[in-house]
Amino acid sequence: MENKLTAEAFIQIQKSPKEVFDAIINPEKMQNYFAFGSAPLVSGETVEWWFPEFPDHFPVIAKDIVQHSYISFDWSGEQNDMLVEIKLEAKYDGSTVVRVNEHHMEFTAEGVQQALQQTGGWANFLACLKAYLEHGIQLRKGAFDFMKPERS
Repeated sequence: MENKLTAEAFIQIQKSPKEVFDAIINPEKMQNYFAFGSAPLVSGETVEWWFPEFPDHFPVIAKDIVQHSYISFDWSGEQNDMLVEIKLEAKYDGSTVVRVNEHHMEFTAEGVQQALQQTGGWANFLACLKAYLEHGIQLRKGAFDFMKPERS
């Protein structure tokens, strides 16, 4: 796509694609490393996600969900039609390479800033997912408390 930007992040996790897939679509697991969700991601369904440090709830429209290999959704409120794609690649040792792409931001100063911010956010998502699945550690816990509104 000409004059468009994509946020990208990737990591290898020492768990099977089945385990990684389940941790991403299942809100009971996702809340341990990322956000809270109202329901599992299912193709064509809309769920809500929310983060403990922000008051907003985000509608997430699940697009294509292919068991153990592919997850796509739009969480832009369909304003920018920004598709997020998560691809899971099984490796010979039983681990999984996870690749996240968020499409597309305009090639403007604001779009560059958004692409950088989203890339950082997805890198954080993947690091937290890896720590949770491999070691049961919740890296996100308390990590963004500084962003909560201060109490008087």
